[in-house]
Amino acid sequence: MSRQFINVEDYRRHAKAQLPRIIFDYLEGGAEDEKGLQHNRSVFDQWRFKPQRFIDISHRDISCELFNKKWDAPFAIAPTGLNSSFWPKADALLAKSAARANIPFMLSTASNMSIEDVAQTCDGEKWFQLYVVHEELAVQMVHRALKAGYTTLVITLDVGVNGYRERDIRNEFALPLRFSPSLVLDGMLHPAWSLRFLQQGMPQLANFVTSEAQSLEIQAALMSRQMDTRFNLESLKKLRDIWPHTLLVKGIVRLEDAQSAIQCGADGVILSNHGGRQLDCSISPMEALYDISSSIHQPVFIDSGFRRGSDIVKALCLGANMVCLGRATLYGLAAKGEVGVNEVIALLKQDVDRTLAQIGCPSVKQLDTRYITRSP
Repeated sequence: MSRQFINVEDYRRHAKAQLPRIIFDYLEGGAEDEKGLQHNRSVFDQWRFKPQRFIDISHRDISCELFNKKWDAPFAIAPTGLNSSFWPKADALLAKSAARANIPFMLSTASNMSIEDVAQTCDGEKWFQLYVVHEELAVQMVHRALKAGYTTLVITLDVGVNGYRERDIRNEFALPLRFSPSLVLDGMLHPAWSLRFLQQGMPQLANFVTSEAQSLEIQAALMSRQMDTRFNLESLKKLRDIWPHTLLVKGIVRLEDAQSAIQCGADGVILSNHGGRQLDCSISPMEALYDISSSIHQPVFIDSGFRRGSDIVKALCLGANMVCLGRATLYGLAAKGEVGVNEVIALLKQDVDRTLAQIGCPSVKQLDTRYITRSP
């Protein structure tokens, strides 16, 4: 790892320098005033560690076990859309990096490579995240993921309508990209990105290109987050009935919703406010984590705002089983491609391990509220 890159923020700054503004704003931006983005980061300051001494920490273990599989780190790559805007074949690169690191990878419905193409690119375990745009189309997607060998289905609930992302609105961000004079000029100022973009061609929502549904209509609905606003517990039960493997429900910040998901057959939940990209004034999932994790027996995942190993360890202390990384690994991708993703993963593994040593805990499996306290 280069000395130029010693934390996730370094990759973020380099990604910003590498990408045209319209693309970086899509990656970085949040809803409305973006106070939710700030809150997702500042919330970690509400907790402080209580290091324990006289503990043998000469051997430390950051691996975790979930769904009868051992993973090499307590974090996963979260589902993110339009990744080929940052680097060609990005979905495959993220999947390969996850497989190499032995952590889960979640493919987004809004990916630029199809369910089938990503499945063929690497032999690691792959999870599929589902946006329910239309009920019939959702069923088709589920069957495709099953046939392609995906082991976990992740159903996202927190995009009933599109978040008001003012950066994207001002930039007129959409697929296909509109080659305005400002975009052409910005592309000229970022020649490496422009060359890669021209070589790969215009990214498209690959999961809808060959769909039996009218793909232009569906892609437009997905880009504007026009999801099935009628989705309810009965809808979840129907998908549970046709998916024979592990099923997670994502986008939860309330205990009663987590309990309802479990009662409908979900094997776990992902606490999330969509990285601050949907509702600007939402609570952070960290603020709901302990109440939910202490009230259900199924695994609890969490995302939104994680940038350091200490952030991850704090979530594990509060009861999370695994943390999902969105922007953190995308910064590595946009900065240096697959190499950057590998480096961010390695950096965070080291960061988690170092934090364990500092707080006197030899294994992530032993983390609990004894190692953490709420700041006054």
